[in-house]
Amino acid sequence: MIRRLDQTLAARGFGSRKEIASLVRSGLVHVNDAPAHSAAQKIDLERDHIAVRGEAVCLREYLYIMLHKPAGVLSATTDPAAPTVLDLLPARLRRRGLFPVGRLDKDATGLLLLTDDGALAHGLLSPRRHVPKTYLVTLHAPAAENDIAAFAAGMELPAAGDRPPERCLPAGLTILEGNTARVVLHEGKYHQVKRMFSARGNQVLALRREAMGGLRLDESLQPGECRELTEEEIDIIKNS
Repeated sequence: MIRRLDQTLAARGFGSRKEIASLVRSGLVHVNDAPAHSAAQKIDLERDHIAVRGEAVCLREYLYIMLHKPAGVLSATTDPAAPTVLDLLPARLRRRGLFPVGRLDKDATGLLLLTDDGALAHGLLSPRRHVPKTYLVTLHAPAAENDIAAFAAGMELPAAGDRPPERCLPAGLTILEGNTARVVLHEGKYHQVKRMFSARGNQVLALRREAMGGLRLDESLQPGECRELTEEEIDIIKNS
């Protein structure tokens, strides 16, 4: 796919075309290890390599990023008062149109997928797809055996904020050691895991997403770190 250099870099958040032309004139943009000769220079997205200020630029049509979300960060694109997940991305992975696929609560941690592929995001979040999401939960008190059947049957979620009580789909619950449990949801209602345990007289102290469909959190990523998905992982998430 052939594109102008300034068009490509503008789409990836490096500024206006005028600003990119200034970067080129300053020798800060390289194409295939050589200084770019013009902002209007044609590049091949499939074959060429671009670097801005020494940082490689991703030229894929769509970008798929796995983030280990830390607590205290919003799953949003912008917020005037709090840091968002986009603020955690290194410069080489920032570009226009990126957004989180679904949300994790501000105090929740774990796997969050970011992309600019709207069709993929729509498919993953579609209520008709019921893509499973797996969470590791730390509770105030150990889960009880009869909680397993209650989760499997679906339950009435208590009101939360301006959300009225509502029915949720059946979910999987596995009791682990101590006060921990694993929950598998097939939908994404507001504060769903917290409300489910609240309905059972328990309280969620910590929530960590481990997987979304067949995509699992890379345990080598520390909270706040991210990386691009591998080709294999992209295939996994597209077929979840």
